[in-house]
Amino acid sequence: MNSASSRSRTLKTVGALGMAAATAVLMTGCGQSSDSATSAATSEAAKVVPQKQTTSPSASAQLTEDQQERKKVLDATKVTFDDAATTAAGEVAGGKLVDLDLEGVDDDDNDQSPSPTGSGSPTGSASPTGTASPSGTGTSSPSASPGSEGPVWVAEVAEKDGTVHTVRINAVDGKVIEARVDADQDADDKKQTADRLAQATQTPQQAAKVATEKKKGTVTSVGLDDNEGGGVVWQVDVVGSDWKKTTFDVDAKNDTIVREETDND
Repeated sequence: MNSASSRSRTLKTVGALGMAAATAVLMTGCGQSSDSATSAATSEAAKVVPQKQTTSPSASAQLTEDQQERKKVLDATKVTFDDAATTAAGEVAGGKLVDLDLEGVDDDDNDQSPSPTGSGSPTGSASPTGTASPSGTGTSSPSASPGSEGPVWVAEVAEKDGTVHTVRINAVDGKVIEARVDADQDADDKKQTADRLAQATQTPQQAAKVATEKKKGTVTSVGLDDNEGGGVVWQVDVVGSDWKKTTFDVDAKNDTIVREETDND
């Protein structure tokens, strides 16, 4: 009896151990399955996240330096070409717009804003000469450096006799920064300006409309110029959504586009 009882207890013990081992195997299997699913999900997520992070910066990286500068200036500009043109012409009695540029967008900006004496800055010699503001329009901040007040529209407005005034307008709030007569004009300069205006039967606003109908975008410059002996043209710069600048020469008599050139830089 003692021997039988001993064998019975042994069998029970072995059976219990076997069941415990089986349970452990099942639990381990479940854990491995769960870990595998979690690992797979994590792996899939890792594949997706880097793709989202690397797609967005490429757009700005593709812009050239000139395009980035145009974007920067135009993003900060609140005053449109039309509004700036109206404000500038209003500074000169009976004046007509000859040229209007948004500083920082066009390559020849610096030709428009320097002082008449030829110094590199529009502020360095405007007032010391004593002839910077003979019209009495004065300046609100003549000592400010170009661009320190934000984007600026620089306009040239001519009187009937061809006398040109330079008007600088804050492109954010539309206020006039400076208005002065260009002191270095001689009789020939004035006659040339007056003759060009007399030939231009179309306004700069009309020319800008023709240009933007051909290419959607923002007008950043309009200037009256000779068409190589073929009359006069309004030269209009338009910056499109790709931040490229296209220049149109629009006949100032009939609004016909006679030349078109895109700057891909």
